[in-house]
Amino acid sequence: MSFWMLLGVAVGLGMDAFAVAIATGVKLCRPNLTQTMRMAGAFGFFQFTMSVIGWKAASVFVGYFRDISHWIACILLLLVGLHMIWDSMQGADRKRKSGDPTKGWILLTLAIATSIDALVVGIGFSVLETPIFWPAGLIGLVAAGMTVVGLEIGCRFGLALGKRMEILGGLILAGIGIKILVGHF
Repeated sequence: MSFWMLLGVAVGLGMDAFAVAIATGVKLCRPNLTQTMRMAGAFGFFQFTMSVIGWKAASVFVGYFRDISHWIACILLLLVGLHMIWDSMQGADRKRKSGDPTKGWILLTLAIATSIDALVVGIGFSVLETPIFWPAGLIGLVAAGMTVVGLEIGCRFGLALGKRMEILGGLILAGIGIKILVGHF
């Protein structure tokens, strides 16, 4: 997988973190450095970790799926992308939780929720027999960076941008899935 495709996957996965960071930025309207580093660190760490967990879990079974790996990767990326788009459409009735979303259980829940897609993408990397640590590291760094940017612009642009970014992320992942399938033929 080329660097640019990998970067596209990382940006697509980071859109959930970006959208949550925008909402958090709206709520906090000027998060301090500690809050920013805590949220960016948690989101980046969980994106990295979930990618590795998915890859490791699937690597046990990859030999069974070698002949259809391109189909599996395409379907997984399409499903993740469509799920992100669906979630963004359902987001209008989401309620903001009380308290500081950069601390404790709220942060842990948000970090896990925004990294579930990375678990599935890790499975896809395993199926494609792609070594995981470079892609997972890039995914984690991009998610952390997008979190910092999302927090910064959250109080300036509001929640409307977050929804659009989730849709864009879903479209990017779905497009990469289709490109993998078309590239195989």
